[in-house]
Amino acid sequence: MERDVEIVPEAGLHARPASKFVQTVNEYDATVEVGLADSGTLVPANSMLSVTGLGAKHGEVVRLVAEGDDAEAALDALEAVLSTPEDGET
Repeated sequence: MERDVEIVPEAGLHARPASKFVQTVNEYDATVEVGLADSGTLVPANSMLSVTGLGAKHGEVVRLVAEGDDAEAALDALEAVLSTPEDGET
């Protein structure tokens, strides 16, 4: 399963949003990869270093690819993380 999602948090996939993203991945029985939608390169979504290394910024679109028993649930949860502004953002 795969899904393209626009990044809403102002910080992009850095620091706190990336940490929440990786924690969310690890809650599901699924193998998830993430990458910039226009690059075609995917990295393990359960690795903080890999996720922050993408340099994904606010407003960019990332592709999520998941396999496993919880693939759809994982994609739903990750889409929610990426689509929700951080606390304090308007």
